[in-house]
Amino acid sequence: MTLDDLSTLVAHHDYEVVFAALFLASAGVPLPAGELLVASAIYAAKTGRLSIAVLIIGGAAAATLGGMAGYGVGHALGAVGLRRYGRAVGLGPARQRLGRYLFLAHGGKIVFFIRFIAFLGPFGGVLAGVNRMPWNRFLVFNALGAAAWVSVMALGGFLFGAFFASVGRPIGLAALAAAVGLAIAAVIYVHRQGASLQAKADALLLEGEGN
Repeated sequence: MTLDDLSTLVAHHDYEVVFAALFLASAGVPLPAGELLVASAIYAAKTGRLSIAVLIIGGAAAATLGGMAGYGVGHALGAVGLRRYGRAVGLGPARQRLGRYLFLAHGGKIVFFIRFIAFLGPFGGVLAGVNRMPWNRFLVFNALGAAAWVSVMALGGFLFGAFFASVGRPIGLAALAAAVGLAIAAVIYVHRQGASLQAKADALLLEGEGN
């Protein structure tokens, strides 16, 4: 879906569609919740129909609750269930190894950062449950991570939308082109970092399974 498509969706459904997408995505359903959140923040800046404060507070709450739901699913499934059903939602064996490696290497604090990892973000709660992270520790990192991620995405979109509206179309389009270029560079960087982490996870866990 394009930014215009997402903005149209927000225009028709306001906060509800954003909060629902954030909840479901944080529970492990592969939805473009981050993109929808950014689109809604840009829409809020350009039209004033949505409140950025409501987007952040409500979005953080929805993402926190979704993460808790994902934790429950992961805890119920366990490692065996995840191996059986994970591929259906895009969490195949390689990503499962990566998630396990990140929890082994970084412990509970990975729950705070995992939403910023594009290829694992939706599965933080599920992976925490599968890896049997203590629920009270998960609750803290999950809530803090949800608040940080939603704030960064929403404020970034809102500030960009406000800038675009204030400087006019030519400069705004130039800024948009620059932002797209930065986004592409970020995607390339994340892909390379992800490949490096995946290689480390495979080397450690595949070797362990072989032994």
